[in-house]
Amino acid sequence: MNRTMGQFRREATEHTDWCARDHRCGINEHRAPDVEAREVGGRAWITRTRAGDVEYAEVRVRIPLHRTETGARWQLALTLRLIRELLTAVAIRPGISRTGQTGVDSARSRGAIGRAA
Repeated sequence: MNRTMGQFRREATEHTDWCARDHRCGINEHRAPDVEAREVGGRAWITRTRAGDVEYAEVRVRIPLHRTETGARWQLALTLRLIRELLTAVAIRPGISRTGQTGVDSARSRGAIGRAA
């Protein structure tokens, strides 16, 4: 019995100036080294990624949960709400260019910009 194997062909993309240029990069995806933040017992990582012609930020967090079910559920609900707020704050929407906001003082509209960490 003869078997036929399908072949997938993807066009390789060139490395970017910021990608890790190692095992993190695939055929058509490029990934920067992770940036890590350790705060108040939790950890977060952000990675700049390019897939095809689209660049995006990938965010991962590890948050220790409370030992009680009620406390853990409260933390999960709060985390989801804050992630929604984060996505709303940083999403590129129609009328907002990648270089800045039209007709709006971007430093005033984004309270965290320019604030000391």
